[in-house]
Amino acid sequence: MTTYKIAKMPGDGIGPEIVAEGVKVIEKVAELKGFNVDWVNYDNGADKYLETGELITEDTLKEIKDTCKAIYLGALGDPRCKPGILEKGILLKTRFYFDQYVNLRPIKLLEGVDCPLKGKGPKDIDFTVIRENTEDFYVGIGGRANAGKSKGHLEVIRDMWKVKFDLDIENTDEIAYQIGVMSKNGADRVIKYGYDLAKKQNVETAYFVDKANVLSDIYSFWRERVVEIGKQYPGITPEYMFVDAITMWFVKNPEWFKVVTTPNMFGDIITDLGAMIQGGLGLAPGGNINPKGVSMFEPIHGSAPKYKGMNRANPLATIWAGAMMLDEVGQGPAHDLIVNAIQGVIMDGKVKTKDLGGNNTCSDMGDAVAKKVEELGGI
Repeated sequence: MTTYKIAKMPGDGIGPEIVAEGVKVIEKVAELKGFNVDWVNYDNGADKYLETGELITEDTLKEIKDTCKAIYLGALGDPRCKPGILEKGILLKTRFYFDQYVNLRPIKLLEGVDCPLKGKGPKDIDFTVIRENTEDFYVGIGGRANAGKSKGHLEVIRDMWKVKFDLDIENTDEIAYQIGVMSKNGADRVIKYGYDLAKKQNVETAYFVDKANVLSDIYSFWRERVVEIGKQYPGITPEYMFVDAITMWFVKNPEWFKVVTTPNMFGDIITDLGAMIQGGLGLAPGGNINPKGVSMFEPIHGSAPKYKGMNRANPLATIWAGAMMLDEVGQGPAHDLIVNAIQGVIMDGKVKTKDLGGNNTCSDMGDAVAKKVEELGGI
């Protein structure tokens, strides 16, 4: 029997509660599909940071890389910590360490879920956003300079490239600056991932997002790479959309889209819009993918610290993220069974968390999905 060792990182706020329900469902589907999951718990998050000053160490990351197939993450963020400390020191560091260059976001409206878009239903909202996950304006370099003359040195080192900026600053007011970096190899591999998914889904038009009309250097480069990589896919037509335009069309005509590929920052923005049109953050899973390495799966919502320990969060996004994790490690039928079980629980309408208009608890929802997995798995 195949056993998958999975790093479990519940994190902060509601993270431990929602991950517990995801584990419950994964273990049920593993029992039915004939494989095992060996969970390895990592307590990296706000409590550990506040107690020890440790975010996530190179030793921890190496241990995960050497022993685990994937990472199952709850949520990160705590008001006791300076904004960005946990996100940069754990989440982004983990993405960069494992080179998880694809952020994969299914935007799928399930039957029985209310959609805020008038006249739109499940047949209209069913697409995937592929977000570049390690470059662009999220490389984490920038700074501030006081009025007058100053110098600065910035550098970013990746496995694929190293960049350094020596700054000679002369200004009449205090300024802040942020620098984005996009490499040819970094752009090419995520663009290729988008084309490959379009090909796999027999899609004739693949959409690519940029803002080349204003941020012309970095995003014209992105568009050039889309054109070049597209030569390898003669059956697929690339359609270019500015980020402000695609947000409009997500609302007006979501049925246009099947595969959307985007640079990092714009993908962060439009996937939250995608979450809303599929019924809310409680139904929005995500995967940070390295197709040849360790990938990490999580709900795209935050840690909601004010609800910590109240057993009221909706765990469906986390359960769905767990399904994506199983698909990535090679258990496609298990993925399908979990998603069908989520759909079945929603259609039954007997168990609803507060965000879905009900009064059931987080653990009620996990129990319901696990039970539905068992029902459907026996068919």
